[in-house]
Amino acid sequence: MAKAHISATNATDKTIRTIDRKRERERRFILNKARDNADEFATRVTQRLIDREVLEVNSVQAVRDAFLQQLKSLPEMEEFDIQLKVAPIRTLIQDPNILSLYLTGYVIEDLINNPGIEDVFGEDADIYRAIDSIFKVLRPPR
Repeated sequence: MAKAHISATNATDKTIRTIDRKRERERRFILNKARDNADEFATRVTQRLIDREVLEVNSVQAVRDAFLQQLKSLPEMEEFDIQLKVAPIRTLIQDPNILSLYLTGYVIEDLINNPGIEDVFGEDADIYRAIDSIFKVLRPPR
């Protein structure tokens, strides 16, 4: 019986595909959980950003509603749209939570134009850490 030949590139490709599948499963799990608990998470992330003095707001409800809308729409978004939002800040942190990274990009680029927002303070990493402190519970243990 012939021995199967396994090349280094074949093993590498197999490893890369396995990692990609794992990341995709984690991504879908996080986004679906965020959608299922959007009311709670929208309230918590809004309060955390205000408590850490990242956001100065006119209307807490308007900001909460903006986060609620984002959390509910994320699982149905195209992968391209998500990657477009996180691309400028992808290198902000090693092994980022995709949801925290997306919402950080949303705060930096879009939420600042919301009429309920006075101003956004802090660096991108500070905003990410504040948001990730809420969503890190969604990541499966390593």
